[in-house]
Amino acid sequence: MIKRLPHFLLLIVLLTAPGWLKAQRVTLSGTVRDQASGESLMGAYIILTDTTRPQEKLGCITNQAGFYSISVPKGGYRLTASFLSYQTLQTDITLQENRTFNIELMPNAIAGEEVVIQGVRSDQNVASADVGRMEMKIEAIKAMPALMGEADVIKSIQLLPGVQSGGEGNSGYYVRGSGTDQNLILLDEATVYNAGHLFGFFSIFNADAVKNLDMIKSGMPAYYGGRAASILNVYQKDGNLKNYNVEGGVGLIFSHLTVQGPFKKNKASFIISGRRTYADIIIQPFLKKESPLKGMDFYFYDLNAKFNVIINDKHRLYFGAYYGNDVYGFKSNSGQTQCTFRWGNATASARWNYIISNKLFLNTSGTFSYYDFGTEMGMDVFEFKLTSGIRDYSLKSELTWMPTPKHNIRFGVHDVLHQCLPGQYAVQAGEGFDFALPKVQPYFANELSLYAHDEWNISRRWLLNMGLRYTNFCHIGPFTRYELDEIGNVQDSITYRPGELIKTYNKVEPRLSLRFLIDSATSIKASATLNYQFLHQISIASISLPTDVWMPSTDILKPQTVLQFSLGVFRNFHQNMFETYIDLYYKQMYNLAEYRDGLDFSSLTINPDQLYVFGKGWACGAEVFVKKSRGKITGFIGYTLGFTRKQFADLNNGEPFWAKYDRRHDVSISLAYEILRNKLTVSALWVYQTGNTMTIPIGYYFYMGSLMTEYSSRNAYRMPPYHRLDLAVNWTIKKTRRFETGLNFSIYNVYNRKNPFFIFFETHTDIDPANLDFNIDTKAYQMSLFPIIPSVMWWFKF
Repeated sequence: MIKRLPHFLLLIVLLTAPGWLKAQRVTLSGTVRDQASGESLMGAYIILTDTTRPQEKLGCITNQAGFYSISVPKGGYRLTASFLSYQTLQTDITLQENRTFNIELMPNAIAGEEVVIQGVRSDQNVASADVGRMEMKIEAIKAMPALMGEADVIKSIQLLPGVQSGGEGNSGYYVRGSGTDQNLILLDEATVYNAGHLFGFFSIFNADAVKNLDMIKSGMPAYYGGRAASILNVYQKDGNLKNYNVEGGVGLIFSHLTVQGPFKKNKASFIISGRRTYADIIIQPFLKKESPLKGMDFYFYDLNAKFNVIINDKHRLYFGAYYGNDVYGFKSNSGQTQCTFRWGNATASARWNYIISNKLFLNTSGTFSYYDFGTEMGMDVFEFKLTSGIRDYSLKSELTWMPTPKHNIRFGVHDVLHQCLPGQYAVQAGEGFDFALPKVQPYFANELSLYAHDEWNISRRWLLNMGLRYTNFCHIGPFTRYELDEIGNVQDSITYRPGELIKTYNKVEPRLSLRFLIDSATSIKASATLNYQFLHQISIASISLPTDVWMPSTDILKPQTVLQFSLGVFRNFHQNMFETYIDLYYKQMYNLAEYRDGLDFSSLTINPDQLYVFGKGWACGAEVFVKKSRGKITGFIGYTLGFTRKQFADLNNGEPFWAKYDRRHDVSISLAYEILRNKLTVSALWVYQTGNTMTIPIGYYFYMGSLMTEYSSRNAYRMPPYHRLDLAVNWTIKKTRRFETGLNFSIYNVYNRKNPFFIFFETHTDIDPANLDFNIDTKAYQMSLFPIIPSVMWWFKF
């Protein structure tokens, strides 16, 4: 790795060289914050217009800390600062030397005025080089109809083109034909490994604690890595630096509460937010003693906390944490049989922001992520336990350098220690029983990455994002590798000491995206990226619980490799009121892993990565998106046409087959109508999805006196299509500067569509041995989850 370092530094020099050639320039820098709360505003636009030549404009966008920097020739300028849903600030400024200018913008909701961006970079859909980046405002997510009235971040991004849900009651999502494990989900830079509550019915993200989020599905920048398909970046609120604030909601099955405010005004703040469901508590008194639901546990709770301290104008510290847990348990009426499932996430993060100079910004962070799943089952004297999980310890440091308005350069280092726990089994039995299962050893791996990324504004028409990421991935001890014979029996083993190197991968990932501006309202964008993924989530399709395990790359399990190309036309209409695009994509995937056929408990005596088979895949498709961002009626329409196939030498007789998440058509229509301004809004959501693929029994035969089932080719059939309509009414009953309250009415699945959750088959056999006659009758049965569900939630804020 050290030998490659000079080449990596040379890349940085080549990327930054054009910035050295500019002279007689001064730099304006500072931060942009919310005037009411002191929250930093990520993604705000800063434009400097030369007062002597109004056609000359230079601009930039604030980073995650709200920091901006622009280098311009000396002179007089009109500064314009804008952010969606905030009042636009304009002021004249004279620059004869480097200067710091901090900006505060007033939210329109407080100012009581309608948002008007005045055409300042509201054409970001067209102007940026971000081919597959889409940002969703938390206010828009809260306005959408949702199950039980709870705003859901994951369910909202599943409405975007190219992003497909895993099905009803599933928080997993598939991006452009890739698996759910190929999506990197970040909460304040900490990795989230399971984003669902209650088997995926709700996401783990509390909308009251979320500041903003953005989704990247193609053209992934070099400063992101570790996943092959997409990035979902979620930032928690920092906490109100100026005033104490309390907000919450009370619904039919759960409530949430958020408290935030300053420890020291304009210097330090906190935010604490929590949720808890209580449906199991409410229904218990009304159940009969013999009811199978009597004594059932089915709930989740989570807690978000964040603290931030402004040490001075150059230094700022952030500390954030999340903890969530789910419990599902039941027992028989006799009490002899009981089962409990528990799973949860925990993350912690600490960040240090340092404004080194007016052109150089440092962000250093340390994070911890933990996901675990546990099952306890008991019957009479037997007790069975299963646990699995993953832990990450991460350290990252990144420098952002803005030498000229034409370059925004980011380079850094990121190191992650992974500890994967693929499954631990334990059996306890009464006296006289002797039954033991082998212990499955944990896997340890280290992932070290170096990266550089430059956003180069070549000219008014051409904008180029280019980057390079180098990763050194090591599978390390302690570990025992079992050597198998031809029929899978253990012959020998090799033991590795703690920290001993077992297998190393060195990979380089080039990233490129390009924008060509045809005119002020139209652009063409293209991207080509190569991604390596060193972690794998291996799924057993027949299990709907969060039991899927994470595994690192080993000498057997190779890193997943994804090569993706994207080409799109982006066009805005009516002064950027309407945003549209058509985007085409093609993706090749290698080193995909699946469980081999015929898996059984006898396989627990070997390494888990010896249970897999390997293959490749292809995905292609087209996305269409139309969005209306202003006026009484707002919303969007998204459509995706997609094809995803896989091929494994050891599955389906080596023939290609449709992936289980292959979905031909995916449509989302989300509309909102403001009946009374800031008072009453009606919203509607309609979704349509082609049914998931499935493998079904197609025949029966006798072999050696036993009845055998013949199945179709893998995923050769489809479930019925999924579609539903949701409606919601948001009514603000009272709103003052200090207090706000209202009601949310929603109806989920308005026309009571019985969408398939899964389909199972029952076979009845009638055999007449005397006449050597038999009759086999197989019927398919569909299980659906949610009928029409009305709900109401009271919310408040003060």
